[in-house]
Amino acid sequence: MKKIELSSLDLRYEGHRMQSSSIEKGLLLSIMEKGIRDPLKCADIHNDRILLDGFKRYRCAKKLKIGIVPYISLGNDEAKAILEFIRSADAKSLNIMEQAKLIDELETVHKMSISDIAAYLEKSKAWVSVRSGVIKEMSEIVMEKILSGKFPAYNYMYTIRPFRRLNDIKKKDVDEFVSIVSGHELSTRNIDALAHGYFKGTDEVREQIKQGNLSWGLSHLNRKTFESNGETKWEQKMLRDLEIVQKGIGRIIYSSSALKTASNSFFAQAGLLAEAIVGQSDLFQKTMEKLYDQRRQTKGDLLSS
Repeated sequence: MKKIELSSLDLRYEGHRMQSSSIEKGLLLSIMEKGIRDPLKCADIHNDRILLDGFKRYRCAKKLKIGIVPYISLGNDEAKAILEFIRSADAKSLNIMEQAKLIDELETVHKMSISDIAAYLEKSKAWVSVRSGVIKEMSEIVMEKILSGKFPAYNYMYTIRPFRRLNDIKKKDVDEFVSIVSGHELSTRNIDALAHGYFKGTDEVREQIKQGNLSWGLSHLNRKTFESNGETKWEQKMLRDLEIVQKGIGRIIYSSSALKTASNSFFAQAGLLAEAIVGQSDLFQKTMEKLYDQRRQTKGDLLSS
């Protein structure tokens, strides 16, 4: 580990990394108390120190007027330094969007093939192709909103992207929706609700969202309209979703016996979905337990009705 002047760092890859104001605020306080504990990671190209990892630490150091920072060199070849960074980074330090952006850099600027990238990273070609494909299907507008922290990557990957594939939604419509809802600090749940209203709802809902009336849109989409059986539309939707989950779990368990013959492309796509599901599994289980406990507390109203 060496020391380097903060002002000498090349920030050309700053736009490739995710920003988060909340994380950066916490990091600022930590650096104020303890200094920069983890060194910044750079590519050493001639006399240039190209920063690859540590942009939040860089911005905090600049705010605190820290002139000298610790750094580690990842090599004197830019492409290999990027590959080494991707390979050594864990899931918490480099998410799929950041991986995709850096892999696109390797393809378009450094003219590396998917096979070469996969071999160096010790990943499958399908793993690299999925990330390469994410960038190619995404506009610069959407990418900028995600990497700047104004629009959650989760909502794009697991709501917007499936919408596009299943409903033939145009890029300009995605750009418009993402631009409208970005920067309002909405929860992922509210963004999902607005996305359903915008892409699959009525013309009235879509128009209100287009005009920026997001509160009206959420209120309209979440409004409880009672039906003759006493259940709200929200309750009916929840019951349908639970039924879909129950059937889906059974199908997935039954179909898992055929995994040995599945293609690399399948595993690449299924792996992304599985990652999202596993990430929510604890919360999902607690939600199911809460529903089950509530049913027992009501003494089985369903059976007595």
